[in-house]
Amino acid sequence: MSKVLFTCIFLITSLSSFAQKPQYDNQVFMPGIKTVELYNSKKEQSFPLIELGSTNQLLLAFDDLNGGSRNFYYTIEHCDENWNSSNLPSTEYLTGFNEDQIRDYNYSTSTIQKYTHYELKFPNEYISPKIPGNYVLKVYEDGDQNKMVLTERFYVLSSKVSLMGEIVPSNDLSLKQTNQKINFELNYGNLLVQNPNYDLKAIITQNRRNETIQISTQPSSIQGTRMIYNDIGTFDFHGLNEFRHFDTRSLKINSDRIAHIYRDTANTVVLLPDPTNDRPNYAFYYDNNGKFFPGNTDYNGDARIDGDYAHIYFTLASAKSTNEGSVYIVGQFNNYRLDDANKLYYDPADRHYHIQLFLKQGVYDYEYVWLPNGAQKPDDAAFCGSHYETENEYQIFVYYHPAGARWTELVGYRPLNTVRR
Repeated sequence: MSKVLFTCIFLITSLSSFAQKPQYDNQVFMPGIKTVELYNSKKEQSFPLIELGSTNQLLLAFDDLNGGSRNFYYTIEHCDENWNSSNLPSTEYLTGFNEDQIRDYNYSTSTIQKYTHYELKFPNEYISPKIPGNYVLKVYEDGDQNKMVLTERFYVLSSKVSLMGEIVPSNDLSLKQTNQKINFELNYGNLLVQNPNYDLKAIITQNRRNETIQISTQPSSIQGTRMIYNDIGTFDFHGLNEFRHFDTRSLKINSDRIAHIYRDTANTVVLLPDPTNDRPNYAFYYDNNGKFFPGNTDYNGDARIDGDYAHIYFTLASAKSTNEGSVYIVGQFNNYRLDDANKLYYDPADRHYHIQLFLKQGVYDYEYVWLPNGAQKPDDAAFCGSHYETENEYQIFVYYHPAGARWTELVGYRPLNTVRR
């Protein structure tokens, strides 16, 4: 082999080994995997965050509609603040083993749709993180990561900075009635910070929605160890509107928003048509900020395995043309994904948009978004309007890059609510 050819092969191999892995997201890869949940086990559907070294655990739950039992394995991987792999050896961020098998599963009982329900609590004696930061939980089959089942983001916090924040109307007069602005400050105290603009980074999300992420460039001012973020144009969010919802915890009685329930060889639920809700005046009604809660009130058993699945039919009244864009239904139940499975179709006969989803019994928040042709981001306000008064949850994260380290740590977290300020 010539020296030139050997050099080229070496360079290609080296570049491949250092190539950055794709950004991780909450995603299901395998057909038949439904109703994925990940939250702090202290409270259902709570934010998936734990303190480093605490006894807190996260609970992962999902159903496999293929039935039977399968060999599902899991591992966790450390990521940077942008959810790219930190490319660290597992020994630098894990204690215990590199992977473990999910052993806790049960078969559904008395349901039309048969499924196997899987659960996992971690950190545990087998796998536990040893540095703070963003992490992705990866579930795969037969110990083969080429057979990926799902990925879920979660957070490990080592609180080293103090955070204070407030929610105010937008400083832009034209957005004052529609937008919510986050002003906050952090104090890094005794944390070793050589260059605050580089070593520390603040990120805010709205209602746990990954696509709403806004990242700080630099603080508006630094006073000693205090970094103040209150620039006129930063961290400005559409208030939007309260989420739409439906309740299928009972398939025997029509609840709010349900027009008809049919039970035969399958469960079918037809919801009342949804109007376009972009009226200029705000009207409060209770929602769960996009979350969903599986549940079953028809039986006094275990809703995790006696909750059935149903075909849910949605209808949206809208005059928007399919020649100009597409309509999608989103919520935490589908990770706000804009794909064909969540795309509505237009029926010219009734001039309405429709979609059918197969969902487990429970309480669901959802909303419709409009994606104009050629656009990269959807218009969240197209069917619901936007109001400063809307009740929303915000999450403030502070990331720290230690001097000489090859990773980023999560050192600050504070939730904010427009009502509970």
